[in-house]
Amino acid sequence: MIHPTTRVLAAELPGRVGESVEISGWLHRRRGLKSVTFLILRDRSGLAQVVTAGGGPDLPEETVLRVRGTVTANPQAPDGVELTGPEVEVLSSLAEPPPFSLFRPTVPAALPVVLDHAPVALRHPHLSAVHRVSAASVAGFRSTLDGLGFTEIQTPKVVSSATESGANVFALDWFGERAYLAQSPQFFKQTMVGVFERVYETGPVFRAEPHDTARHLAQYTSLDAELGFITDHREVMAVVREAVAGMVAAVAERAFRAVGLLSVELPRVPEEIPWIHFSEAMRLLGADEPDLAPAHERALGEWALREHGSEFLFVVGYPMRKRPFYTHPEPGRPEYSNSFDLLFRGLELVTGGQRLHRHEDYLAALAARGESPEPYASYLAAFAHGMPPHGGFALGLERWTTRLTRADNVRRSTLFPRDLHRLSP
Repeated sequence: MIHPTTRVLAAELPGRVGESVEISGWLHRRRGLKSVTFLILRDRSGLAQVVTAGGGPDLPEETVLRVRGTVTANPQAPDGVELTGPEVEVLSSLAEPPPFSLFRPTVPAALPVVLDHAPVALRHPHLSAVHRVSAASVAGFRSTLDGLGFTEIQTPKVVSSATESGANVFALDWFGERAYLAQSPQFFKQTMVGVFERVYETGPVFRAEPHDTARHLAQYTSLDAELGFITDHREVMAVVREAVAGMVAAVAERAFRAVGLLSVELPRVPEEIPWIHFSEAMRLLGADEPDLAPAHERALGEWALREHGSEFLFVVGYPMRKRPFYTHPEPGRPEYSNSFDLLFRGLELVTGGQRLHRHEDYLAALAARGESPEPYASYLAAFAHGMPPHGGFALGLERWTTRLTRADNVRRSTLFPRDLHRLSP
């Protein structure tokens, strides 16, 4: 028979004053005074203070301990309580020193040091808090789309053809055949609209783009959705709004400790996010470009905050020549598309739009770009068997978390970044 654990978490101690309890965690800090020694224990919920008489056990920080003691009120202790009269048991080998002091209120190390030593460095409460925000965001995305009648799917990450036209793919040998790491689940999620009508996926995508910037990664987590029986891209934008609002709400509810620790200012998601057409955005910016540069995104973000009081802005109607072949053109203005980007605090966060859904339109679109339909045969087959008007979007999780926490580099929101220079740890 398996007996339930008697372990109590640090965050539960305020409700257990006067009780004898057992806690377990890492020795976050040891601080000795003349007559007492304070052991600060860290677990997944927070910190707990243990008071020992005299010198107490001489243990290195990050050693794993089990402590039994009495919960005693003390306004100076974390959460107003501490453990007194403790029995301390060592559960691990005596720990080697971490790459930097994890008990400091801020991270006293440069980003390369953090990334090089991620398995230990991420134990710092500020660093792990970022990923608690990320996890809550994914939970909010899932629960929102579940509530909207979506079905979660999992699709292959090794594919026979590039999802997006272009050369930015990682090629590999698949038992003697040419294959690629998936740039997105785009083809699969579209075809699954023909099965489930509404689908979503959370998973890794790969882009062999030689960017070495604070906003680009070679592998990132994409939150994707696709829905059928739409009129145009505006219905997709409405789902994006609901998903983002659900993510913000989940962060507030599930990661409130992390939000407080990081002093995160959660955004207000308007009932209707303001939008601007790409052509109007170019006029506003005094530019004539086929796409938005980072400086354009920042300027439009400032405009949206100033004019609409919104940290979010949809830019709709991107030029067709900058969108994938499956994008639906804008009726009456075929040089523009029924597509959009969502900017959040001046950074592109979401890309989406309405897709083509008729088989003959796909053949025409590929021919217009000088591409053969042969590499896309299995994808195109679904449209030959009847597909409804549909559209979807993709949201970059790391970018979202970076902007939400106001981090200066997307790698601070990525557990183990993969980029031009990093394949380990």
